[in-house]
Amino acid sequence: MSPKCHDPEPALSELSAFLGNRLARSKSERDLHGGSESHFAAAPPNAVAYPETAEEVARIVRVAAAHGLPLIGYGQGTSLEAQTSAIAGGLTVDFARMARVLAVHAEDMDVVVQPGITREALNRELRATGLFFPVDPGADASLGGMASTRASGTTAVRYGTMRDRVLGLQVVLADGRVIRTGSRARKSAAGYDLTGLFVGAEGTLGLITELTLRLAGQPEAVSSAICGFPAIGPAVEAVMAVIQSGIGVARIEFTDAATARAFNAYAGTGLPEQPHLLLEFHGSPAGVDEDAARTGEIVQGFGGSDFQWSARTEERNALWQLRHNAYYACLRLRPGARAVVTDICVPISRLAEAVEAVTAMVERAGLLGPILGHVGDGNFHAVLLVDPGDADEMARARTCATEMAELALGMGGTITGEHGIGIGKRGLMQAEHGEAWAVMGAVKQALDPQDLMNPGKLVPDPGRNG
Repeated sequence: MSPKCHDPEPALSELSAFLGNRLARSKSERDLHGGSESHFAAAPPNAVAYPETAEEVARIVRVAAAHGLPLIGYGQGTSLEAQTSAIAGGLTVDFARMARVLAVHAEDMDVVVQPGITREALNRELRATGLFFPVDPGADASLGGMASTRASGTTAVRYGTMRDRVLGLQVVLADGRVIRTGSRARKSAAGYDLTGLFVGAEGTLGLITELTLRLAGQPEAVSSAICGFPAIGPAVEAVMAVIQSGIGVARIEFTDAATARAFNAYAGTGLPEQPHLLLEFHGSPAGVDEDAARTGEIVQGFGGSDFQWSARTEERNALWQLRHNAYYACLRLRPGARAVVTDICVPISRLAEAVEAVTAMVERAGLLGPILGHVGDGNFHAVLLVDPGDADEMARARTCATEMAELALGMGGTITGEHGIGIGKRGLMQAEHGEAWAVMGAVKQALDPQDLMNPGKLVPDPGRNG
């Protein structure tokens, strides 16, 4: 971990002179920006800045660089690996006041936005255009934060992840320079892919101040369904069969029996306590009907129950709101618990084997750990519920999470499909990337030699070769 700034006061005094009351130093503001959605201890910053323009962000960065003050970008604070915790102290840069749509190019199906706007707010702005931004991680996260963690979610199986949707960026580097990456063109062969470098960098290389995003057309017809299975194995095998058949499913989600129980307690749904698949189809009315019928045949072949269908907007929204609230529903299974959230992704051909192996791991560890995920692209989660005051239980949960990551790597997968690295998975980066992790550290050193941009996250500490 990088050392804390020895004395933040000179920098904060200089910043206060031009930010005024947009530099917050109250304990409540600092605590709000130092917490985590999962099990990590709070680590509040020394202050919180609320810039309104890219020029102000650049000025903030130049002052921080002159005084050695760490900087942490902040959107909605929905990350699960403590990416926004100020573990080295410093200044949190909250983009809540930079949340505008700057330009909509409907004919080119792209949009230019500031980083603080959330995906739901953007889609409200786009309603009249016939377009929408399709990446849906569940939480109403900011677009800047979603780019920084390379987010995906329930719709990734059809529409891809943030990696596929970000065309270009404006970024303030660690020395205050403002650069632009990418363009509005659909492809380019002009040099290094700097856009791809910053997407997923978790704020360790610079602060994103503008994004150009690729949109999708709103589907003419949408239909959703839910069906139950007698066991985990057949449910996941059905997912694999649907994907491998080439059906254009827009969402295909898995929940286990414990998650169904959580849904019932949280929302009174009355689901059978067994594994379920939640599906959605987008397209023309005829195309949606055909895809749904083919999927129904496949699912029945694996012992799935009859689909409960709905094309009504209210019912579909209720179904996906239930899925998006799964994390909070699972927490209710054990009041007072915190969650160690796992996030592995494996090749589709190994998915059923991986889910069954993880189920056995959780049982052997003596933990309550509902399993759910975006299994259409091989990504799933075990939400390991632990007593934060029980050191032994926390140790067992962390060991289980590490074993899951090792399982994924052994299958040719990854330690994180969408949540990112932050603090929680940093210790696993060497195992996944080998010498390439040191190369990431070298990139960080080249762009941020003082290690001011979100220090202690994602990459090795300065001077450490992996």
